[in-house]
Amino acid sequence: MIVSRIEAPRDEVTSNLTDRLLAGLPPEAVLTDPDVTASYANDMASFCPSGAPAAVVLPRTVEEVQHVMRTATELRVPVVPQGARTGLSGGANAVDGSIVLSLTRMDRILEVSPVDRIAVVEPGVVNAALSREVEKHGLYYPPDPSSWETCTIGGNIGTASGGLCCVKYGVTAEYVLGLDVVLADGRLMSTGRRTAKGVAGYDLTRLFVGSEGSLGIVVRAVLALKPKPPQQLVLAAEFASSAAACDAVCRIMEGGHVPSLLELMDRTTVKAVNDLAHMGLPETTEALLLAAFDTPDPAADLAALGALCEAAGATQVVPADDAAESELLLQARRLSLTALEAVKGTTMIDDVCVPRSQLGAMLEGVERIAARYDLTIGVCAHAGDGNTHPTVCFDAQDVDESRRARESFDEIMALGLELGGTITGEHGVGVLKKEWLAREIGPVGVEMQRAVKGVFDPLGILNPGKLF
Repeated sequence: MIVSRIEAPRDEVTSNLTDRLLAGLPPEAVLTDPDVTASYANDMASFCPSGAPAAVVLPRTVEEVQHVMRTATELRVPVVPQGARTGLSGGANAVDGSIVLSLTRMDRILEVSPVDRIAVVEPGVVNAALSREVEKHGLYYPPDPSSWETCTIGGNIGTASGGLCCVKYGVTAEYVLGLDVVLADGRLMSTGRRTAKGVAGYDLTRLFVGSEGSLGIVVRAVLALKPKPPQQLVLAAEFASSAAACDAVCRIMEGGHVPSLLELMDRTTVKAVNDLAHMGLPETTEALLLAAFDTPDPAADLAALGALCEAAGATQVVPADDAAESELLLQARRLSLTALEAVKGTTMIDDVCVPRSQLGAMLEGVERIAARYDLTIGVCAHAGDGNTHPTVCFDAQDVDESRRARESFDEIMALGLELGGTITGEHGVGVLKKEWLAREIGPVGVEMQRAVKGVFDPLGILNPGKLF
């Protein structure tokens, strides 16, 4: 069957696939116009190849997803699951002749239970939409990636994404209690639970979280919720060096403080934000630290944290007086990646996470790499987690600058590993980092991970070419 598919003319293969898909799907759910399908070919990552899909399918029901997977298995056609395609590693990039399975139309919030503190959702639910819905019930869904207004829960689960609040509340994996998953052959499997506790069997739920669509298609998720916290207040601290700012981070964490947010912007990022939005951030700063508390008395907590910043050498500490001022300070952080993209037109956003104690060494190393390659590299970081986002700014039309950008990106990942870190804290591996995954986990680790994939996807049709 594989041979006949390869030897058959492309139009014949596509026509046969389309007919088989339409046998179980409404016509509007199957897209085959090449001009349309090309718009689904890739996510937001640079330097990641993508292919031409044979069809894009937009299911609305679990049964339709099962039909797609049964068809793909019978015809040996690769399937690439997609959410909103806000990813930054090429994990949602199409391969030639594939079915792109876009889950954005499966966007229902099926249940919110204040007693059980759970939400049951389909994979196409937008993160911000879920957050706003559960807030009506006095609840809180903490994971908040920077793209939370557009990214989907399914995509968040696929990459085990994080966000600004992880320092206190943790990442997506800690909020996924159970999943319904369509396997490669079309069977439906449920994992996990909806109870507060449960240890029955292997934790297959955690296995699917972060698997980037390589083991199965998530079609429903049971998510843990928290009581809605008080309104947070934010503090901004200016430092004359990145080392001093990182020292403050270490003092804060060593002191047992639990901020709801602890973010860092280096001088390159601060300048880019000022140039883009004219926010009046101090141009003299070498590093800007933003901290927040959502405790019953956030002003007192901010005062204690501000004292630690001053002890570490902060040149200025400015606590917000109210929610509006806090939001203004946070807006600068949220604009960081957009502002850095405006510097040269294209960016490569790294995602290296290091132990907090190595955060200063990481920033100093990135500065040396930027100088060596004569590039603008800004760093914003979830400092409380040690999760840095060195962002390489370059002109994609300049061949030499593009080469230097890619080489500097690799050096940054190597630096992260040398410092005891990991190549990705929240963006995933995808296409961009699969060679580096092999370096991080070693040959035995790769062998075991491939063996796991073989159990769930023996034909290798689920998101091929990703991870390893």
